[in-house]
Amino acid sequence: MREDVVRAGARRRHLTSLIVVLSVIAVGLLTYVAARATPSTAASAAATYGYLNRSTGIVALVLLTLVVVLGVLNVSRFDTPRWPRFVIDGLHRRVALLAVSFTTLHVVTTVLNGYAPISLLYAVIPIHSAYLTPWLGVGAVGFDLLLAVLITSLVRARLGYRLWRAIHWLTYAVWAISIAHTLGLGNDLIAGHVWMFVITWACVGAAVAAVAARVAWTVRPPVGRRGARASSTASSR
Repeated sequence: MREDVVRAGARRRHLTSLIVVLSVIAVGLLTYVAARATPSTAASAAATYGYLNRSTGIVALVLLTLVVVLGVLNVSRFDTPRWPRFVIDGLHRRVALLAVSFTTLHVVTTVLNGYAPISLLYAVIPIHSAYLTPWLGVGAVGFDLLLAVLITSLVRARLGYRLWRAIHWLTYAVWAISIAHTLGLGNDLIAGHVWMFVITWACVGAAVAAVAARVAWTVRPPVGRRGARASSTASSR
């Protein structure tokens, strides 16, 4: 039993490291693709920030989708010998921190990019900006909600479970807002790049499938949950 726990813990660490590495590689590749697809005549530094802004935004969207999927598995109490709950819960937390990190990079590169007249205030507070106000405001609201979820999770013990849980539901709103922000302000979608359509709608499909599975599991628990309950019942006897 102890060996299984140790192996599961190692698996969680390896998967976390893999996700971090893949995220960094994805930013590099997407930055290259963005630079090749839309060459800029702006100063090199501003152009680089612009490409990084797009790539970090895409990776943040994918990570937020993964957070939603892992969150659904976690709240559904999915549990198997190979994928115990503490592994899923640990991945959920680590991927959430990674999503916050890349979202923050996306916000910072938005400000540093000289193409649009956006200050840090505009990027965080949904007030008037000269650059595509509605969609920028949507993104600012999403970032604020994401910070609220992160901060309350860090002080969860002081808030109490019910209040923390109520605020944590905002994660779904953050994901939906990130999709809306991408559809309204994503340069690669606006330019009609097929790969960006594939990524965006793959994220939508994954999140919708996870939520649909969660609804279905309330009626009929998955194999992992049934097996865990059966084992628990047998051991109690």
